Amino acid sequence: MKRRIITTGDGSKTIQIEDWDEQYHSKHGAVQEAYHVFIEHGLRLFQNEKINLLEIGFGTGLNAFITLLEAPKQQLSIDYVGVEAFPVSKEEVGALDYCQQLDANNHKEAFQKMHGSLWEETISITPDFSLLKQKKDFKEIDEENLFNLIYFDAFGARVQPELWTEEIFLKMYQALKENGVLVTYAAKGSVRRAMQAVGFTVERLPGPPGKREMLRAKKS
Repeated sequence: MKRRIITTGDGSKTIQIEDWDEQYHSKHGAVQEAYHVFIEHGLRLFQNEKINLLEIGFGTGLNAFITLLEAPKQQLSIDYVGVEAFPVSKEEVGALDYCQQLDANNHKEAFQKMHGSLWEETISITPDFSLLKQKKDFKEIDEENLFNLIYFDAFGARVQPELWTEEIFLKMYQALKENGVLVTYAAKGSVRRAMQAVGFTVERLPGPPGKREMLRAKKS
């Protein structure tokens, strides 16, 4: 499928899959969406502790990089697992230029280390941030009671409905620790009902630019 780099509404870039008319991040603002959904309504729930974090759809690495930048402000130590079935190329990563857009050129070495690291190998990006990238289908996830937080950033249900089913959300529920949290940009009723069906307590929250709502689910 043809892919191209596009500039989103906040000036940051993302990858568009033209055949699907689908983007890796919101066309209204890639960086704004990442901060609003995953940091403001996910990571900010945790302070001064060590957490295990799972990202469904590692993609461009934007969510992981922003998490690395924000974690010290909350005194967090993070073991980060990013699952991706179709890794982004190094050329695409370079064209996205996230260090410049996030005013984080002093963290360029960490960003390059994240993308240059081998798959299936845990590495320390900083003393308080480790990364394990796993190249596999989301249906292959089988961890239990491990994660405090899940960033669910799969392609939308319009183009990949099989990723937003009870089967997948049951795997997410099982992977979370008690009181663990899952956040996603999605807000469809069918997604919310699938989450509730497997045991999640789900709340609607104000969405990022271009979306009225988003969802946050808790294993309680």
